[in-house]
Amino acid sequence: MTGADTQIAMPAEDLEDLYENAPCGYLSLQPDGRIVKVNRTLSTWIGIPAEQLLGKRLHDLLNTSGRIFYETHFAPLLRMQGFFNEVALDLVTVDSKKLPVLANAMERRAEDGALLFTRVTMFQAAERRRYERELVEARAAADAAGATIKAKLAFEQQTAELREEFIAVLGHDLRNPLASISAAARILRKEKQTDRAIKVLDLMQGSVVRMSALIDNVLDFARGRLGGGITLERRAEHLEPLLRQVIEELRFSHLDRAIEVTIEFDGPINCDSGRIGQLVSNLLGNALTHGAPDEPVRLSAATVDGKLELWIANGGAPISTEAMTGLFQPFFKGEAGTSQRGLGLGLHIASEIARAHGGTITVSSDDKETRFTFVMPLD
Repeated sequence: MTGADTQIAMPAEDLEDLYENAPCGYLSLQPDGRIVKVNRTLSTWIGIPAEQLLGKRLHDLLNTSGRIFYETHFAPLLRMQGFFNEVALDLVTVDSKKLPVLANAMERRAEDGALLFTRVTMFQAAERRRYERELVEARAAADAAGATIKAKLAFEQQTAELREEFIAVLGHDLRNPLASISAAARILRKEKQTDRAIKVLDLMQGSVVRMSALIDNVLDFARGRLGGGITLERRAEHLEPLLRQVIEELRFSHLDRAIEVTIEFDGPINCDSGRIGQLVSNLLGNALTHGAPDEPVRLSAATVDGKLELWIANGGAPISTEAMTGLFQPFFKGEAGTSQRGLGLGLHIASEIARAHGGTITVSSDDKETRFTFVMPLD
């Protein structure tokens, strides 16, 4: 006999044992709904001998809510279509515990349509019920979390709107008195004044320039954090007059400092000139603040090979490696122990303006000089 002809000897299937000890519960109902046959599996589950179950109705094995549900939903469904599948029921065991099951039922009828009996199978469903319950609880928790998140988003939106209103009020209410102070200082500066008065007026004018720059930085930073970022209004403009105006404003507020300027542009430059002026003001103000007071601050701006290259250099102590890592971060305060004026936003705003123009700002620093370089492609 070859291997292909070999067959495993199987014992004859015992249909009675298959019925009695099946992995599911079996019962049969006569037309009046009384149990006429039940297998050992089901009787073992509920702890009631099979002979004691005979003559009972199916709803007698259910808890109160299950009886109501069975009589009002499942029994009519069975009578109407002759079967039902995966109906969730709760059997009551001999010790009054609840046994969750899933029931399937099918009627058997004679040729003339008369009901002969109804076969019912039941499968234990405790694990499935627990899973379904956990799923429902998880969904309810997710819905609650979603509602919480939605409420938080609504609150954040309302807060953002209030912040925007605050920013608008801040810009308006601070700029107007500064403009009045600046105008008054210029008027008095034109009149005959003592040397001391002239010095005080110059200090006032310098403070106005610095305060205006602080307001610009705060507003831009706040808008950026609210999601607006740095906004640009680009157009082709001659940039040199604006740069020289910014330089003169800072020179006027730092009368004791030397600023050396070289500007070589081929023609108009497509950019937001106001933002570029703000960038230069921040970089130049930073150099005047931190540079050696006895050395000049140098500024160079030129168009070279399809790019705008602008750098500002100052003498003095080099920037440490540790400080380099956070130089362009908001609220950066520089070296520990150094005297700081401002909020630490100037370099951050300058870098954001450069990025909005598609450009970059880099920095190099050694014992000879510290140089910030802005490079922007020319469209």
